[in-house]
Amino acid sequence: MIALLQRVKEARVDVGDRCTGRIGPGLLLLLCAEPQDDEGTADKLIQKVLKLRIFSDDAGKMNRSVQDINGGLLIVSQFTLAADTRSGNRPSFTGAAPADQGQRLYDHAVRCARAHHPEVQTGEFGADMQVSLINDGPVTIPIRM
Repeated sequence: MIALLQRVKEARVDVGDRCTGRIGPGLLLLLCAEPQDDEGTADKLIQKVLKLRIFSDDAGKMNRSVQDINGGLLIVSQFTLAADTRSGNRPSFTGAAPADQGQRLYDHAVRCARAHHPEVQTGEFGADMQVSLINDGPVTIPIRM
């Protein structure tokens, strides 16, 4: 799985005129499944995200996780993270899992996150989404499992 994690002061996802997810301080997780991924890969990724110490402690050192600060987690599917731009000017997305596998693994990742964290919001798989955020830091971390 490919993920892009952004520490945010707030974030939201809209589909058309409907807000599908909104959080205050926490993490925006952009998530892409690859063909070789399975539920175990999604589980490992979610555990890493929930425990990653990228929030400041009282001394200003990155030493707290999203769970430590009781922050929100907004999970958004984004197959374009698998873009291959090495050839030509149009990205290839053949590195992304097929849509049915991608949705299955995205849904599994959301269930896993909700089982281990109290505030989990989502986008809508396959939808044309508008994502708004205030990046905190900025702190943006790529993760590949």
